[in-house]
Amino acid sequence: MDKAPINWTNMVLFTVTPTCAVTLVPLYGYFYGFDLYEWLVFVFLMAFCGMSITGGYHRLWSHKTYRAHPLLRFIFALGGACALQNDVLHWASDHRRHHQYVDNNDRDPYSAGRGFWFSHIGWILRNHKSAVNDFSNVKDLQEDPIIRWQHNHYLKLVLLTNIGVPALLGYLHGDIIACLLLGGLLRLVLSQHVTYLINSLAHMWGKQPYSDSSSARDNSWLALITYGEGYHNYHHTFQWDYRNGVKWWHYDPTKWMIRLCSLVGLTKNLKRCTLAQIEEAKLEMQ
Repeated sequence: MDKAPINWTNMVLFTVTPTCAVTLVPLYGYFYGFDLYEWLVFVFLMAFCGMSITGGYHRLWSHKTYRAHPLLRFIFALGGACALQNDVLHWASDHRRHHQYVDNNDRDPYSAGRGFWFSHIGWILRNHKSAVNDFSNVKDLQEDPIIRWQHNHYLKLVLLTNIGVPALLGYLHGDIIACLLLGGLLRLVLSQHVTYLINSLAHMWGKQPYSDSSSARDNSWLALITYGEGYHNYHHTFQWDYRNGVKWWHYDPTKWMIRLCSLVGLTKNLKRCTLAQIEEAKLEMQ
């Protein structure tokens, strides 16, 4: 039984928001309905949050797989606040610790070795010893003024992006409540749990074509809903690569976004491992 003390702020947040999402959204849809505009707001904000986490928090800041223009970093900082998955320093620090101590139940903040529930969301609901506010492994990120700005104003940015933006979009369309429910509430719950599936299910379901030194697995089905993050065995083997889906046909919209941004000068120094390194890893596994 998990004896760690409960983090009541997170417990309330992750209990109230999904409960409201599964009750209020269907009820409003039944009595008033949602139109195309409101669903487009939902899709847009889902992508905004998701790609800010995968392209910004994960591949840019946690792993430094490429460099980004300040404008793009600013957009990612806003989108990360909208995703409500903590500020960049906390997120990247936890994630770097996860890679350093992967599957170590005592030191990996969301070790899959402790089961699906813990790695998916249990680690957030309690104050575990592995969940420490130690920023010694992200000193490089503290030099970024955009990251410092987001860290210092995180709560205000959360309220602005999660309530202010959907409400404004709803006001412009004539239905504030509908946009708050779809673009705010439902989007928030789904975007959070989509990310958490990488911590949990991507370490339990799939193949290991490149390495079995950790529990990480490649799963093309997960890639479809996680903006390309489902190729997790590749990522843990070659974490410095800006791509997760290494094949041209792998569904990895985060990779495509980073590459497209490089064509207009918003990203540069895109890191990628060589074909020889990939083939060597596959041969070792065989």
